Amino acid sequence: MKIIDIQEKTFSISSDIKNAYISFAKMDCSVVAIKTDVKINGENVVGYGFHSNGRYAVSELLTKRFIPRLNEANEKGLLNNEGNNFSPEKISKVLMQNEKPGGHGERSTAVGTLDMAIWDIVSKIEQVPLYEYLAKKYGNGEFTNKIFVYAAGGYYYPGKDIPLLLDEMKGYLDLGFTTVKMKIGGASLKDDLKRIESVLKLVGDGKNLCVDANGRFDLKTAIEYGAAIEPYNLKWYEEAGDPLDFQLNSELSKTYKNGLATGENLFSMQDSRNLIRYGGMRKDIDWLQFDCSLSYGLVEYLKTLKMMKENNWSSTRVIPHGGHQISCNIAAGLNLGGNEIYPSLFQPFGGFPDSSLVENSHVTFPKFIGMGYEKKEKLNTLFKKLFN
Repeated sequence: MKIIDIQEKTFSISSDIKNAYISFAKMDCSVVAIKTDVKINGENVVGYGFHSNGRYAVSELLTKRFIPRLNEANEKGLLNNEGNNFSPEKISKVLMQNEKPGGHGERSTAVGTLDMAIWDIVSKIEQVPLYEYLAKKYGNGEFTNKIFVYAAGGYYYPGKDIPLLLDEMKGYLDLGFTTVKMKIGGASLKDDLKRIESVLKLVGDGKNLCVDANGRFDLKTAIEYGAAIEPYNLKWYEEAGDPLDFQLNSELSKTYKNGLATGENLFSMQDSRNLIRYGGMRKDIDWLQFDCSLSYGLVEYLKTLKMMKENNWSSTRVIPHGGHQISCNIAAGLNLGGNEIYPSLFQPFGGFPDSSLVENSHVTFPKFIGMGYEKKEKLNTLFKKLFN
């Protein structure tokens, strides 16, 4: 049992959208395919991986540093103790050999991209969906094929007025979502409040709406926005300030009584632990958004979930950023609070298998093996085109 080929490609996910901080005009991502000599139904098992939006392709890191380490590793050193499957934990150690701790940068994205493909392989060899494998090996054995999801969007782009924003949000409601998220901080507070109030009339209740500032605000502005939106009783107020400014988040939590959310730009267990230690996060009302594919992958994510448990945080307070199928599988197998989904953006990477059913912001998955990529036609077609 061995890896016989690893390929990496860069794929554009550019668009005219903006959040409060960045434009997506030149956004792209890395996609990998890891081919093994294991055959099922006469075909080699191949695992696919990619990373979440918001970070650029990491091709050079992959091709010059991490893929060579995997290719040069002892074959048996990549397998589990039984020798009947690959070991994501051992592979993670191979990838991180000779790497200094801290200073994560973009390497966490490169490792997370490869890690995703490895878990796809492992669950395909086991012939079960990844969420079932995770539940039985790392969880309490209980899993589900139905999880909470919310529709993320509401970006700024040229000419997008309130009627167009409402058209977008109505489209999400028509798809079966009841909870949606929109961007703030890219306009004046006055204009953002008009946008929020318009969407609230559509979704009917503040608990059906999340707002996201993408780290734009200083403390004064974060508190000002918080005071203005607090009467709306929104589901959460996301990433008000710089994600590493734990003091800002802590001070904001003292003045804002409703739920805060952050964590998508923290890329290790240690960073996540510092948020819990110093960020003022409240385990009964706040939300954690750690993104597996951007933070060294699921091996590191399991360490983060263990750390949360040790600090008496429920896994149900985690709703990952990223909107893709590895997060869906983690949520379904390890009892997370749900997952973010981009129904109209960053395709074909986002979402879930095509025949999934969304009702009342809960998605029910059909039967699939592995990550479920082969059940998403446009994504499966892209993989075959990139790695034929």
